[in-house]
This record gives sequence, structure tokens and C-alpha cells, in this order.
Amino acid sequence: MKKTTTAVLAVLAAIALGSSSLATMDIQKEYKAKDPKANCASCHVAKMPKKEAADLNDFGKTVKGAKDKDGKIDWSKVKVPAPAAS
Repeated sequence: MKKTTTAVLAVLAAIALGSSSLATMDIQKEYKAKDPKANCASCHVAKMPKKEAADLNDFGKTVKGAKDKDGKIDWSKVKVPAPAAS
């Protein structure tokens, strides 16, 4: 019984800690309002990153550094790149 309880608590802790570092749909929507052409590759190295291999590019690292304790992005700390001319 004790091993089961410990295992369940460990899984819950891993989910709680891991989910706070992942990009959320809210963050993506906020950025998409600033840059309509934004996609996963705007912040990540891979076009379609997997949870296990979600390496960030320089812009993604800047956005992650601007994340407050509540998980919200302080966009005033992030220099949003100008959209490319078409």
C-alpha cells in the first residue's frame, strides 16, 4: 500500500512540475494575437515538437524567461520580432 501511494504521489508531482514548463494554448493565442503567422517553430527548434524533445530557440528562451510565477507571460519583457514583409 505504501509503495502504491508513493508512486501515485510521484506521478502527480511530475505532472504538476512538468506541465508548468510547457507552452500552453493560452500562451500560443496571446502570441498569435501579436504575430498572426506564429506557429510552434516560432519558439521551438522543431516544427512540431514532442513533449520529450521540446528544445527552444532563442526567442522561445526569451519567452520562457518572461514567464511569471503564475505561468503568465509578461510580454513587456519580450521583444516580439516584426513580421516578415510579404
